[in-house]
Amino acid sequence: MTRSNGSNGLLTARQAARLLNVHVNTVRRWSDRGLLKAYRIGPRGDRRFSKEDIQVFLDGTPEAIREPELILSN
Repeated sequence: MTRSNGSNGLLTARQAARLLNVHVNTVRRWSDRGLLKAYRIGPRGDRRFSKEDIQVFLDGTPEAIREPELILSN
């Protein structure tokens, strides 16, 4: 069950993840790294994301979203 955020137009981390077609933890990681702007609300500091910020993120992201790969040397 998803809750409505009223008329403020902000999305939960889960809603943002569905929109971006990624896991919710990926959205949280991008937020922690400063790649995707999040707004903290309430005493728990829940994240909320604006559709506009998600669009900016998509416009500035390469076709394939790449996480840094771990390179092992012998």
